[in-house]
Amino acid sequence: MMMMVMVVVEMVIVLLIVVIVVVVMVVMMVLEMVMMMVVNVMVVAMMLLMEFVVVVMMVKVIVVTVVAMIVTLVVIVATVVVMVVV
Repeated sequence: MMMMVMVVVEMVIVLLIVVIVVVVMVVMMVLEMVMMMVVNVMVVAMMLLMEFVVVVMMVKVIVVTVVAMIVTLVVIVATVVVMVVV
């Protein structure tokens, strides 16, 4: 009888250990997947941010060039008008 109890207890202990190991493995895998997802999201966000910054920079450059062109045109027209008037 005692032998049976001992065997059952040992089996239960082994089962518990196996279950704990499996649970730990699953938790680790889930954590890894979550981490990968977070990293992916962060990378995508960074890329989007970089693209946004690049677009903003390009828009700034375009605006500056357009403004400069308009200013030059206005200056040229003004000088021509002044020349004609004078």
